[in-house]
Amino acid sequence: MKNNRNKLTLFLILAALTGWGQSVEFTKYNFPNHREALSDALDHIKQGDKYYEQGPGVYHLAIDAYKKAYDFNSKNALLNYKIGRCYLQNNDKQQAINFLEKAYEIDPRISLDMEYNDVNLLLARAYHLDYQFDKAISKYKDHQSSLTPEQLAREVKMIDKRLEECKVAKELFANPVRVFVDDLGEMLNSAYPDYRPVVVPEENMLMFTSARENTTGGKRDSDSWYFEDIYVSYYTDGNWTLPDNTYDLNSNNHDATAGISSDGSILFVYKSSGGNNLYASVLVDNVYGLPYKLDNEINSGFKQTSASLSFDKTTLYFTSIHDEGYGGLDIYTTRRDAKDRWQDPVNIGAAINTPYDEEGVFISTDGKTLYFSSKGHNSMGGYDIFKSEYKNGEWQQPVNMGYPINTPDDDVFFTLAASKQRGYYSSKKKDGYGGQDIYMITFLGESKPLALSKDQLIQSFKLPQAAPKPAPPIEQNTILEGVVLDEVTLAPLQATIEITDNSRNEILASFESNSNSGAYLISLKPGKNYGITVSKKEYLFHSENFNIPEDAVARKIKKDILLKKVEVGSKIVLNNIFFDFNKATLREESVAELDRLYKLMQETPSLKIEISGHTDNVGSATYNQKLSENRAKAVVDYLLDKGVSESRLKYKGYGFEKPVASNETEAGRQQNRRTEFEIMEK
Repeated sequence: MKNNRNKLTLFLILAALTGWGQSVEFTKYNFPNHREALSDALDHIKQGDKYYEQGPGVYHLAIDAYKKAYDFNSKNALLNYKIGRCYLQNNDKQQAINFLEKAYEIDPRISLDMEYNDVNLLLARAYHLDYQFDKAISKYKDHQSSLTPEQLAREVKMIDKRLEECKVAKELFANPVRVFVDDLGEMLNSAYPDYRPVVVPEENMLMFTSARENTTGGKRDSDSWYFEDIYVSYYTDGNWTLPDNTYDLNSNNHDATAGISSDGSILFVYKSSGGNNLYASVLVDNVYGLPYKLDNEINSGFKQTSASLSFDKTTLYFTSIHDEGYGGLDIYTTRRDAKDRWQDPVNIGAAINTPYDEEGVFISTDGKTLYFSSKGHNSMGGYDIFKSEYKNGEWQQPVNMGYPINTPDDDVFFTLAASKQRGYYSSKKKDGYGGQDIYMITFLGESKPLALSKDQLIQSFKLPQAAPKPAPPIEQNTILEGVVLDEVTLAPLQATIEITDNSRNEILASFESNSNSGAYLISLKPGKNYGITVSKKEYLFHSENFNIPEDAVARKIKKDILLKKVEVGSKIVLNNIFFDFNKATLREESVAELDRLYKLMQETPSLKIEISGHTDNVGSATYNQKLSENRAKAVVDYLLDKGVSESRLKYKGYGFEKPVASNETEAGRQQNRRTEFEIMEK
């Protein structure tokens, strides 16, 4: 007992010397002459406590109430602690630090839990979020040292992770990537959480999720945030319009954007009603229709939250909570079978999924790059955005997208625009409007070397921060868009569009143009030679060839397609038939186009056609006539070998007799070097 009394005496002496325990309580003893003001302050604290217990959605109201009491008495440790906690949850890190530091200065033992002192942990988190990583590390360690063995056993994993996050954050912060990250502004973002952005390929319409006060139904969740709604904004005259949520997509429950197909034709939606499931809304007549619930094979977990569809629409990636998962939200994948049904989902595996949450999945148009957010891997803290490449039949180790894209707070729901020049995502940054905001990333790519003078070179050695690293490589896709119309009536047509990799004779994607407008949009990755074929029953197919170089700069190509009825006299150019230079030898890349022609002959057994060859005017007339005739014959020979009757086929070489463009330019000469077929009898 004597030893205990000595320890208590020593503690009280230390407390007196350091100021510990000097918290000024809200009592009549401390404020004998301010009874009315004291009573008001206590009422404000009671009101603040009421808001605090309701959850983060009303922490701003708790702060307002607490600060009225603070104006009366700023030296109360518990009040400073409560205000600091609210600011920390309300995304004001600097104010959180100010009040938590003051609470710690007054009483380092302060906490809402008498048996658990967490002020060091809260300060560590505030420093962490405010990029004061060394201070954060120190406070995380102080918190660790204050724990009992039982508490340490429960928290050691969390503390070790936070310490590792600070280490990663220091490294990434010192080596920023070359991007611009811009808040999309107060027209889109609000004082409430704004997140889950998705954009149509043209980037002139943005849909996102928000939990703001004008939500449909006006309900609040258990955390006091308003229920989620889907909001829509349009980019006109250089600005985003005021977001609107008056759409059939929304209900009185939670409704959120979950993803969008690369051509913008399918919007994925999360709905809380009926079990936290994924829905799809199809674009018809330029309007997203009433969402329908996806198959039970997909909605088979406890909660499904985000989705991304492959470019050919045969594979779906989505996030879900399952009993057999690695922990929390995981990424799963499913494929359509031969009957157009989704197969049982498969967990994408431990290379991607961690014991922590994975969220906001997005698959690139080539199907080989997966973007997602995770609280695991080498995160700076909270969710970070990662990318993984699919090589040799498996997903590679995810790569952190780097600072300033990622921060020590939540960075999630990344989506890449069709041009691949910009990305959109939500983040909780220090300069935001409140909670999560929507940001746009502009990828700058590799920097160009700069020649420095001797004096500049010497000065550069004094710079304290490393030069920005190149941004993670992003493919710069070319956007091909237009409408499909009847050549005579100009009526819009719903036609089938196939994209072929000519070098491999492989169909990459198949989809249809809009049923009402005939509109279509295709995203073409650089480094390939593409065959684009548009077909519709009772019409001749139309083919185009696009060779997109590896170093192509992202651009948009407008191409309207006029389909011709299957009638005598109709003719089309076979743009995806290729010959060796100055020869009549068909190249392998021609097979897909030749097979389409063979299919047309099969579908219409009475059809008789003429294949004609044409050249530019380089060389003699005799040479070009012979070359064009041999090339036309090569096409006919292919069809004969496939079994088409000789009586249905004719061939002729016209040399340079029938140009369709000027031979004065290379572009014109290229157009003149062509193979056509014409319907002679039907």
